[in-house]
Amino acid sequence: MRSNIRLTLRVGASIAFIAAATFVLNRLIPVNPTTAGFLYLVAILLVATKGGLVESTVASVAAMLCFNFFFLPPIGTLTIADPQNWVALFAFLATSLTASQLSARAKRRALEAEQRRGEVERLYALSRALLLVETSKPIAKQIVQQIALTCEVPGVALYVRASGEIYRAGLADTDVESKLRESTVRSTVLEDADRNLIITPIRLGGEPIGGLAFSGGAFSDAALQSLLNLVAIALERANSQKAVTQAEVARQSEELKSTLLDAIAHEFKTPLTSIKAVTTDLLSGMPGDLQPHQHELISIADESADRLSKLVSDAIQLARIEGGTFRLNLGLHFPSSLINAALRQMKSVVDERKIEVLVPDDLPPVRVDGELIQVVLTHLLDNALKYSPPSNPITIGARLSDNKIIVYLSDQGQGIAEEEQKQIFEKFYRGRNERHLQGTGMGLAIAREILRAHGEDIALSSFPGQGSEFSFGLRIAPGGISQ
Repeated sequence: MRSNIRLTLRVGASIAFIAAATFVLNRLIPVNPTTAGFLYLVAILLVATKGGLVESTVASVAAMLCFNFFFLPPIGTLTIADPQNWVALFAFLATSLTASQLSARAKRRALEAEQRRGEVERLYALSRALLLVETSKPIAKQIVQQIALTCEVPGVALYVRASGEIYRAGLADTDVESKLRESTVRSTVLEDADRNLIITPIRLGGEPIGGLAFSGGAFSDAALQSLLNLVAIALERANSQKAVTQAEVARQSEELKSTLLDAIAHEFKTPLTSIKAVTTDLLSGMPGDLQPHQHELISIADESADRLSKLVSDAIQLARIEGGTFRLNLGLHFPSSLINAALRQMKSVVDERKIEVLVPDDLPPVRVDGELIQVVLTHLLDNALKYSPPSNPITIGARLSDNKIIVYLSDQGQGIAEEEQKQIFEKFYRGRNERHLQGTGMGLAIAREILRAHGEDIALSSFPGQGSEFSFGLRIAPGGISQ
């Protein structure tokens, strides 16, 4: 309605301008028809420059009528006596209409160029503002605020599909939320001409990641697409920044935990060594030096010291592995020597169990860190001893396969359910039905990390009621003898 009124006023002004020019040319400064025709053309160009195509066209018709009435004989009528004047009149009309159209087109292009320049400047300012947003505050909220401020848009709303949240800046329509979600899911543009509202999806890599609604703003198609790309990049940057921050926090937390664990474990080592020395000395004394109940109590303290010492050693091993402070000391070792060394370390607990060792004598040596591989074997042995009945034998052996030595350890326990087989290698996991058994749940995690440092991993084959077999490969040394 307002635009129609403004157009009517501009048309009236152009007619008034032609009327004023006619009065000047006819009354104040009398001129001949040729001069009047040129001056009318100048007036039409001025109208086209200040107005538009409609105004200049109306002015051309009005100027043609005035030119005919006041300057072409017979004067004072709209008839033309000389046929040549008809040609001149229509030539004047054609020239004035063409000139007005060309002038209006030039003006329109100049206005469009100015609008494009303004859009580019606003988009540049917006891109700079989005690069400088504060990561400590919600980035999506800052995006809508910057769009409203930089692009001079009265109302903006942003829907982030990943979080399901909607952020607003001056757009309080209640039905915008449902339309934003609809536009995002359907990946279509929704428009409401009555409220000058546009809702468009935001895409990244061809997938809709959200929706943007704005009212009271006008963007060209290219500018709108550029704006959506900036918003998509800003949201993706926010997600990346969040992931990096979470990863850094997790890394620092893991480092702190490993450092604390290592420090506490080392603090336990010294008193444990003293306790073990005292209990060993007391138990190695003369048989009559201790009463039976005293001997039993000291034996319990001695066994508890052993368990606590193993727990502390596991904690130190795990802290060093997670902290990346342990290094491989590679050397040449025969598989039989590694297995026998592990059995000797476990002598106090394996003497009462039946252990079958199946290692051929002609196996070639492997290039590994001998001490760490012995740690792997002791953890696997300890696990088998805990989770298999005392009357059932445990088998440990090695065989040659595909240029590797496969070391395996099998038991005849209850087996491990399929859904638990991946979890048992996680830190502190002890099995769903075995909470009553002693242990920390660190042994298999330590064993797996040691083997991964060698470029290998642990394989598990287990079925409920049929026992379990753990196995891992060791690379054959290119040559040499055992240490």
